[in-house]
Amino acid sequence: MTATARRGYLEREQLPVARRAGATFAAVAALHLAVVALMAFSALRDPHPLALGLVLTAYLAGVKHSYDWDHIAAIDNSSRKFAAEGRAPVSVGFAFSMGHSSVVMLAGILVVSGAGIMGTLLREGSAANMALAVSGAGVSALFLLAIGLFNGSAFLKANVLFRRVRRGGSVAGGELAPTGMVARLLTKPLSRVKRPRDIYVLGFLFGLGFDTASTIAFLLLTASAALAGISIGALLALPLAFTAAMTLCDTANGMAMMKMYRSALMNPARRIGFNMVVTGLSATSALFISALTAAAVLHEALRLTDPVTSWLAGLDLGQAGLLLVGLFLAVWGVAALGWRRDRTRAPGPAGPPGR
Repeated sequence: MTATARRGYLEREQLPVARRAGATFAAVAALHLAVVALMAFSALRDPHPLALGLVLTAYLAGVKHSYDWDHIAAIDNSSRKFAAEGRAPVSVGFAFSMGHSSVVMLAGILVVSGAGIMGTLLREGSAANMALAVSGAGVSALFLLAIGLFNGSAFLKANVLFRRVRRGGSVAGGELAPTGMVARLLTKPLSRVKRPRDIYVLGFLFGLGFDTASTIAFLLLTASAALAGISIGALLALPLAFTAAMTLCDTANGMAMMKMYRSALMNPARRIGFNMVVTGLSATSALFISALTAAAVLHEALRLTDPVTSWLAGLDLGQAGLLLVGLFLAVWGVAALGWRRDRTRAPGPAGPPGR
């Protein structure tokens, strides 16, 4: 990347958060408007009684898919990395979701066009299905392992600083950056993740596996709709509705996590305990999902029958992402109440900053 390009995206991050957030949500809104336009066109040209229900089903599948634990772990840990660098890109969740959605959109279009290759890709045990599953899951496992270890190093550093603060010591903002051998080893590989567009590539690679239940269900829904004689406009609205829902939820999650981490880092002496807890949650989730994904890949690729990998491969963590989001919100809520109480007792700039 050239120095001009690097300066360009860093300058964009200096724009007001509200302006950047508004532009990101405008892009999400454009996706929703495109779905509405396709459905309106379909209703006028070739109405079908099942069309609206199928689009709503696809939309809900996108909402569900956005809360898979690998989405939450990837977005939250990437947000933590950017925040530790003193940056605040608000489009991390949007970029990841668009990368992931690109695979879904492409697959949906192939299904609508009747491309026989999708039957091969989705057929359990086929060489193509196995290659995609291993490549997508492999990238997912390696990235989550690397960034989980990186943020784990930050958690250990935060723990040391938290104990220092409790003894009456002070903490400088730069001290919250992860240190140690693990951090040094991973700084160079993770330095390639410099801007949200790099997260787009990761999202695309994450999506190559076609191994998420909601994705497969959506593709089967698209195929069934095509067989039922749904118009081409409504068929194209299915993957777009899935994408619109997923980007909305992932974008909101990414922005919330960026604000959460920025709040923890802007005034570390007061928020060091909060920073330690949320960093620990993020690192633990990333490492757990990495181990789970690696075990599932080994189980499928090597046809293992041992009880450990069989149990890990059989775990359904589709709802676990909601639990993780709930934990983050609970921690944030407790911390916000504590900051408000402190501000009431000792007036001054104690609340979470706007950026």
